[in-house]
Amino acid sequence: MTGIRELVKPDRVHRSVYLDESIFEMEMERIYGRAWIYVGHASQVPEPGDFLTTRIGRQPVVLSRHEDGEIYVLFNRCGHRGAVVCNEAHGNARHFRCCYHGWTFHLNGLIKAVPLQAGYSRDVDFDDPSLGMVRVPRTDTHRGFVFASLAPDGPTLAEYLGPMTRKIDDICDRSPAGEVEVTGGVHRYEFPGNWKAQMENLNDLYHVPHSHESTTSGGRQFRRTGTATGSRLTRKDGSPISFWDRTGVWAFDGGHSYCGRMPDAGPVSREEHPDYVAALEARLGPERAAEVLDADWHNAIIYPNLGLQSMAQHIRVIRPISVDRTEVLVYPMKLRDAPDVLNRTVIRYLNVTHAAASLIQTDDLEAFGRLQRGLPADGSEWVFLGRGLGAEQPLEDDFGYRSEGTHELPLRNQYREWLSYMGEGAN
Repeated sequence: MTGIRELVKPDRVHRSVYLDESIFEMEMERIYGRAWIYVGHASQVPEPGDFLTTRIGRQPVVLSRHEDGEIYVLFNRCGHRGAVVCNEAHGNARHFRCCYHGWTFHLNGLIKAVPLQAGYSRDVDFDDPSLGMVRVPRTDTHRGFVFASLAPDGPTLAEYLGPMTRKIDDICDRSPAGEVEVTGGVHRYEFPGNWKAQMENLNDLYHVPHSHESTTSGGRQFRRTGTATGSRLTRKDGSPISFWDRTGVWAFDGGHSYCGRMPDAGPVSREEHPDYVAALEARLGPERAAEVLDADWHNAIIYPNLGLQSMAQHIRVIRPISVDRTEVLVYPMKLRDAPDVLNRTVIRYLNVTHAAASLIQTDDLEAFGRLQRGLPADGSEWVFLGRGLGAEQPLEDDFGYRSEGTHELPLRNQYREWLSYMGEGAN
């Protein structure tokens, strides 16, 4: 394998970053083993005893709410013989019990009971956390969004998120209560491709008028299904490149980025929902309420595994499985105390755009699969990401850059962070 630092150039990356199994293993260790990873939302475990199982990279973990009301992220592994303890996707439990030998754990990971404990030496300390379901080294939250890191040291969550905290705030502040709830189910799917393809695609506006031509060209697909909300993504002239360039893209340290709001997307108005707008203004003030009702962004990426969308507020979680297999989960976010029609519209929109037979995400999945099949073919060994190189404009108030919407700034920004993680200790 070529030295890691030689795989990323200013305008291109080597195809092996999508194909090489040893590189994937390094990513699990050096990126998913160090970065802050989104693991869930507090509203998914609202009561003591609630839990859900997930992964950090390929490490199985449990997000649980203990009887003390606190949220814990635990390795889903028995401290006795190492078996996975919690096998259900989510639920409520008084404790976690390993099916193998019956070792039982509190929801904060400490040992609750060990069968036939007298058979062990008196020197064994069953209060030792290492014999329990060990807690992930670091856990922190922002506005209910729970992140965890396998690294005991590193930047705080606030430092890591940087300006992306404002994107989370924008969505939460659209709720009259200042809170969102992730309680509307999930669209879950896998695709035969590398995880980075999905992360890159979220703020790749260059692909939209081509991959999604059947929806962006006058909204033919949306009209066929009678989905009025789709009109906010469509144009009668077919959404040419100039349309998407006006949107703009922003990129920041950490591999994070966002794209601007859709040029034709209008805000929720006082005429449509007077009580809702009044409630936001009462809590936030007129200026901030206007900001969140007419958000200046569409998709936001919190590297390496989280995407947020403001227009139809949802969470997209990317889970690497193998070098050529990825799982994606799409969760709608309910705006607490907002009008039911707003929350129902989001559910309907996601059913049309992100379900198994949807009109938009299926286009992307087809492209991801073709990428994985095409990259091994003879020809260039490089993937070209040079659109807009050199046109980036530095931001005055953030450590970041802005460029035209179809420029590949967010993709290059992700590889800059990728190299920062992967290059440590590498050739």
